Amino acid sequence: MEDDQIAVIAPLISGEEDHEVPESENSPIREVTLTVPTHDDPSLPVLTFRMWFLGTVSCVLFFFLNQFFWYRREPLSITAISAQIAVVPIGQLMAATITDRIFYRGTRWEFTLNPGPFNVKEHVLITIFANSGAGTVYAIHVVTAVKVFYQKHFTFFISLIVVITTQVLGFGWAGIFRRYLVEPAAMWWPANLVQVSLFRALHEKTSAIAAV
Repeated sequence: MEDDQIAVIAPLISGEEDHEVPESENSPIREVTLTVPTHDDPSLPVLTFRMWFLGTVSCVLFFFLNQFFWYRREPLSITAISAQIAVVPIGQLMAATITDRIFYRGTRWEFTLNPGPFNVKEHVLITIFANSGAGTVYAIHVVTAVKVFYQKHFTFFISLIVVITTQVLGFGWAGIFRRYLVEPAAMWWPANLVQVSLFRALHEKTSAIAAV
């Protein structure tokens, strides 16, 4: 029974051989240890056509829908988990139908639209794109309040500059504090464990479980 449990909680991305994990990468939180993988497969393609296309579409679509419904009396909020589930069949369909032809073979510009099966790294990046667009931009609240309550008119260019400035400032602060809030193994975010578990359920190899 114990062997079966070990097989089920195997890392999401694991090679054929076991690799020793540095002690600094081991989280002291048991929930994180059982959920988040500590190994990586560098052979998986990441910056693919599927990732850029589905990620961009998800980001734009989620931003439009959430911002559109935010002005309603009962606002509707669509989270990134919806995209996390929806893009799986779309990504697999693209992997099965898009040509795997290699363009500009033998040159520095060589690329292909279909490098192989839809993988977890593409899926994670697409979900990050969707999550970036899923939340409403706080600066739009300011622009809306000035227009509705103060009857002042902002041009599109001024409104765009205000929105971009606040967004870039937020991402900048996130990058500055990354070494303190993201990289330490002891730092954990319970809400993200749900998405990590879903990634594992959708992509983890089931050969060990099927053998039980």
